[in-house]
Amino acid sequence: QVQLVESGGGLVQAGGSLRLSCAASGRTFSTYTMAWFRQAPGKEREFVAGISRSGDMTIHTNSVKGRFTISRDNAKNTVFLQMDSLKPEDTAVYYCNAISNFGNYSPVHSWGQGTQVTVSS
Repeated sequence: QVQLVESGGGLVQAGGSLRLSCAASGRTFSTYTMAWFRQAPGKEREFVAGISRSGDMTIHTNSVKGRFTISRDNAKNTVFLQMDSLKPEDTAVYYCNAISNFGNYSPVHSWGQGTQVTVSS
């Protein structure tokens, strides 16, 4: 069973930046398309960004395009989310997970504990 550990969240003012990391256990990390999700209070978890197995293809949801960038380091079993120009509406718990492909955002593994991002206005 792959374990996912997210980190890097915190409290930041609007317009600021954070870089999230997600470390995955096991030897199969490079075989998975990876993604970031987030869940705001009282809302369902939503897809934020995805990256192909080799890292050559990425996709970002419209609300974060131009502000967030997903990347990965297969040698370190880690996926990143660089978040710039943060807005209060970005406040949420952020999670990573593997997904089947860009057409299917269903999570493959159990969820980790997530990392809290709070953006103050």
